Amino acid sequence: MALMPKRVKYRKQMRGSNKGVAAKGHYVAYGDYGMQSLENAWISGRQIESCRLTCAHFTGGEGKLFIRIFPHKPVTATAAETRMGKGKGEVDYWAAVVKPGTILFELKGVSEEIAREVFRRQAHKLPIRVRMVKRYNDETI
Repeated sequence: MALMPKRVKYRKQMRGSNKGVAAKGHYVAYGDYGMQSLENAWISGRQIESCRLTCAHFTGGEGKLFIRIFPHKPVTATAAETRMGKGKGEVDYWAAVVKPGTILFELKGVSEEIAREVFRRQAHKLPIRVRMVKRYNDETI
């Protein structure tokens, strides 16, 4: 089942603008390795679920995956070949708004080679370019 909010104040939202870089959620906080976005995008709940399943299949239950994004934005659509007017379409899917620098997923309890392969496989499921980043420790300064 794809991710979606339990309840929202307003059923439909305007598109808004997706400019700039991530102001929060831009560093590895929970795991040892993270997947960082390099582009702006809307990532659907189905794409997030597909990435989660890919990680579960490859790691075989080893380690822990942290999903750092959640689809809060409703995206509406009308049927093809529909005449203009008649209002806004119904909610088609829910999307997470992602900016460059946002950490999408984090992995903990696996080796770097396994994390790199998991993120490589997850990257094929996403519509944006991503890169792998490591946790920054203050003790190494």
